Amino acid sequence: MQTAHGNLHLEIQTTRKSPVGILRTSFRDNGKMCHTQHGRITGCSLEQLQLLQLAFRERVVPVDDPQAFRILNSREYGASQAILAIAKQLGLHRILYSRAEPWVSGALAMIVGRLVYAGSKLALCNHHPNTCLWELCGIAETPEVEAHCYEPMDRLLQRQKAIQKALAGRHLRNGHVILYDITSVYFEGEYKDSELVAFGYNRDGKKSREQVVVGLICNDQGCPVGVEVYAGNTKDETTVVDKVHEIKQGYGIETIIFVGDRGMVTRSNINALQDEADLQTIGALTHGEMMTLLKNKVITLDLFDERNIHEVSDPDDPSRRYCLCRNPQTAQRESQTRQRLLDLTTKALGEIAAYKRAATVEKLGARVGKVLAKYKMGKFIQWAIEADPQQETSCAHRLTWSINAEKVEHEKRFDGCYVITSDVDQAQMKTLDVVRAYKSLTFVERAFRNLKTVQLEIRPVYHKSDERIRSHVFLCMLAYYLQWHMEQRLAPLFANDGKGEDRRWTFRGVIDCLSQITRNRVAVNGAEFDRNSTPTPEQAQIVEFLQVTM
Repeated sequence: MQTAHGNLHLEIQTTRKSPVGILRTSFRDNGKMCHTQHGRITGCSLEQLQLLQLAFRERVVPVDDPQAFRILNSREYGASQAILAIAKQLGLHRILYSRAEPWVSGALAMIVGRLVYAGSKLALCNHHPNTCLWELCGIAETPEVEAHCYEPMDRLLQRQKAIQKALAGRHLRNGHVILYDITSVYFEGEYKDSELVAFGYNRDGKKSREQVVVGLICNDQGCPVGVEVYAGNTKDETTVVDKVHEIKQGYGIETIIFVGDRGMVTRSNINALQDEADLQTIGALTHGEMMTLLKNKVITLDLFDERNIHEVSDPDDPSRRYCLCRNPQTAQRESQTRQRLLDLTTKALGEIAAYKRAATVEKLGARVGKVLAKYKMGKFIQWAIEADPQQETSCAHRLTWSINAEKVEHEKRFDGCYVITSDVDQAQMKTLDVVRAYKSLTFVERAFRNLKTVQLEIRPVYHKSDERIRSHVFLCMLAYYLQWHMEQRLAPLFANDGKGEDRRWTFRGVIDCLSQITRNRVAVNGAEFDRNSTPTPEQAQIVEFLQVTM
């Protein structure tokens, strides 16, 4: 610090146990360097003395000074950068299209944005001031929903078959297991011009809502490779034959083992596909089909074991294998459910029996039928109405009913029992392998759970045209494709996590943690520049697991 008497400065001496600051002025007298000592500063740490030294060198700026260090704004950076880096490592941008066209940047931004923000396309555009996503995808200007979202969605839909064929080429192999299942997505509002949105069997219990049906194809590890949107009134089994032809012809997979649940691999579909070359199936029997095998003495109840899986074949169809399984947890759950429904049924029948107002026999019978249909316990209930011989409409009609304990006990023997059926040769897949392949359908169920609620929130769907609805569902599938690969890399993080209340990490938690890494616009001494925040140890660990750089 230059003063009238010379250069005032702080000299730090560290030769003693504690550092000492010596305040001096240096000046020249007749060409000779001289010093004047003004005092000593003790009791401070070395870091504190170094800070004072900088102040005397006029290299410290007051907090409220216009030239002070300031953060002008902060934008989310970490999550978008990590997911986009993984997308490029996987070559997803080249799968979307071989050339770097503007619509590819918009499509990538929507796919990555689905994992970070979900929400509508307009909301994603409005996030532009708060996130680096659009900039990282190569879109410097303020995004417009029509140009940067809807037009890329239209191009994405045009490329869907080619993209899915490329994904299938990566993740499906001849003779490997292919998982297939469908779900429903319900809609709000009116869709009068849509051929897709219609009433049908809703798997979410939303009976009063129109819907579409979504079919998903995955490999044996649960990696999604294809998705299709069907009309809301489409039945499960009607999608299977076309989907098998698509896999074999459209994806170029000649030999497949198709795995579907009991609503997919039905007897009619098996018959329809029996002439299809190099196709084998794995599915499960319905309760009625199990009863038929039991009646024909192909299977017996004592073969269902909690510890061992017994395999039998039908003498009339030796190529068809039946793997008999029993799950004790499912057995307990089914028994409890049946008892709860029986209790509700008996309570409702008791209320009807205690009805005091005059009614006809037909009215009482209709009320009983409504109760039995609601709880589906009719096969266990024996009931009758003793009519009043004197009056048709009377309070004296008497309802009598009882539970058929023998039928209940007989039904209990089937609790937790299920039969997995397949025509895969035993030399190719052992009994346990067939059962494992069928249980792999839980991967598809998990994908649907993430698509619909947990992470990607496929609904509400803000699009009205069928083409945009299809494109939106396809975009969500591509986002789950990235999520699946991220979860494979994060497996050690989740494996070492706590249980129950001690659980720390979910996929959503990982995204939120990475989102805290920000890109900050900083102003210092009149200069402005961007600076990323330093990752915390947790964030650094996640980045290392994901094999990306910030």
